[in-house]
Amino acid sequence: MASKRTTVRDLRRHNRSLLLSKLYFDGPLSRHELSQLTGLSAATVSNVTAELGEERLITEAGQVESDGGRPRVLLRVDPAYGHVAGVDIGETGVKVELFDLAMNRLATVEHPLPKAPDAATAVEQVTSGLREVFATAGIDESAVLGVGIGVPGTVEQGARVLVHAPTVGWDAVPLVSLLRDAGVGLPLFVDNGAKTQGQAEMWFGAGRGARHAVIALIGSGVGAAVVTDGTTYRGSTSSAGEWGHTTIAYGGQECRCGARGCLEAYIGAGGVLARYRRARGKDVTGEDEQAQFTALLEAAARSKTAAKVLDETAGYLGAGIANLINLFNPERIVIGGWAGLALGEQLLPRIRAVAGEHALRHPFSQTSIQLGSLGLDAVATGAATLPVADLLEQGATSRLAKPGTPGAPDSDAA
Repeated sequence: MASKRTTVRDLRRHNRSLLLSKLYFDGPLSRHELSQLTGLSAATVSNVTAELGEERLITEAGQVESDGGRPRVLLRVDPAYGHVAGVDIGETGVKVELFDLAMNRLATVEHPLPKAPDAATAVEQVTSGLREVFATAGIDESAVLGVGIGVPGTVEQGARVLVHAPTVGWDAVPLVSLLRDAGVGLPLFVDNGAKTQGQAEMWFGAGRGARHAVIALIGSGVGAAVVTDGTTYRGSTSSAGEWGHTTIAYGGQECRCGARGCLEAYIGAGGVLARYRRARGKDVTGEDEQAQFTALLEAAARSKTAAKVLDETAGYLGAGIANLINLFNPERIVIGGWAGLALGEQLLPRIRAVAGEHALRHPFSQTSIQLGSLGLDAVATGAATLPVADLLEQGATSRLAKPGTPGAPDSDAA
């Protein structure tokens, strides 16, 4: 098959993308430093940064002394160029957050969802949340580059973006189409919530600097983002990373997905609470799943049953992490999600020890296991990075046009 010919336009976009990305992640930098770090000629750096400056994508950020010459001007991506919104559609609620281009959080709103929410309810909460954060921050919609959305299921990309989330009863839900019908005209980017959390931790959190990592999300459900050589592995239909539905016990507890013995049935919050309920014969007190899970963790100091259930949970989680180590040989594993962070804060040494007992010795010795650093906002923050990633990849020359530019195309892609 003939290779695709590289055009002048392709080269220009590549150079813009390369310089924008370097400034976004490592700036502020001088033009001299940009040339050294990217391998682009001084003339190319000068020309491209001049273009980006005229478009208000980058701005000056002070000066730095040079060896014997004139001070060098530092450049950075301009946070005021535009805004991005991140949406976390979880199993119990919707969180919507608004950021500037430097990912400074400007507004947040949360709306609860009923158990197993239908898509129409979720869409209503998303559209309401977007209106609220725009109003709170005093931002007009024309200044928003795009909206990223993390969902509790797999995302099938194509002419129509379809969300498959059996744990909440969603089967091929055309989420982007529903949001369009509800009046959302901004570019939309949809991905699995574990993957958006993974991108957030890789860009700004506990995964930063690693090339091979697994970012685990443990909440009501369980998933993971597998990052290989800096890129999230997606598989043939983007469903890779469903770690929660790998089998940890043959013929074991029934999982919400319909199978038996899934890891989620043992370390997901609902599965942990169910094991305690069977062992104790009664529920833990609390108005919702998160409150009950917190109460169970607190009860471990005085309840042998609670302590035993949590110790078993740490064991299952450690064994599940060992499987990740043996399969993917990551240099770093990051535990996130509201239940994962709560478990890890109390039981991380036990989790590490069990992982070491079940993983192959050499890859385990080269893997660090730590907690996520972005807290409960990681999924929404990661969702907001989806339009930013597209901006950087495109060099701001195509899909994400300058804020307010007429005719900026709709985007359904992740």
